[in-house]
Amino acid sequence: MIGRLKGVVDEVGADWVIVDVNGVGYHVTCSRRTLDALPEIGGAVTLAIETKVSDDAIRLIGFASELERDWFRLLLGVQGVGTRVALGVLGTLTPADLARAIALEDRKVVATAPGVGPKVAARIVAELKDKAPAGSSLAAVLDQGAAPAAASAPDGAARDAISALVNLGYPQLQAASAISGAAKKLEPGASAEQLIRQGLKELAR
Repeated sequence: MIGRLKGVVDEVGADWVIVDVNGVGYHVTCSRRTLDALPEIGGAVTLAIETKVSDDAIRLIGFASELERDWFRLLLGVQGVGTRVALGVLGTLTPADLARAIALEDRKVVATAPGVGPKVAARIVAELKDKAPAGSSLAAVLDQGAAPAAASAPDGAARDAISALVNLGYPQLQAASAISGAAKKLEPGASAEQLIRQGLKELAR
């Protein structure tokens, strides 16, 4: 199996790139985001590769980073999500944006990807909760404390509340989701203690 390609960009199509590796051209299917990040023809490129083997073909799927490839693998594990839909999601959302949407149960953001309707978006959020690649997701939620659903709470309070729930043993994504839900029900300016109390109620449901 091919896990990585390092070569030069030889040709680019609507959803693919040919990477020349020592004179051999590899046809690699990519998301729009990955294609947009490619250098010009002749430029050096390194892609993380997912090799898909079927009865009649071997298909290479390329990603700008291993993190993006990890999210692709997770997306493929969701019912109703195939290669095309997974690439559509990753072509629309960065890994951090996707992680934030899942952590905050923001189905509308996930549904902005082509081929993703409300039902598929709901499944992605539900099935990938707490399954984000290690170190990939909550950094975005915590460091950008003005996440949509938690915007009514002070950044520091929301961050402290999430950290407290994590210290109690809750997974980070679940804790972030609970504090997000708590912030919706409390007045602006809620303290970390108020968020924690309400967050625990959300988790008890």
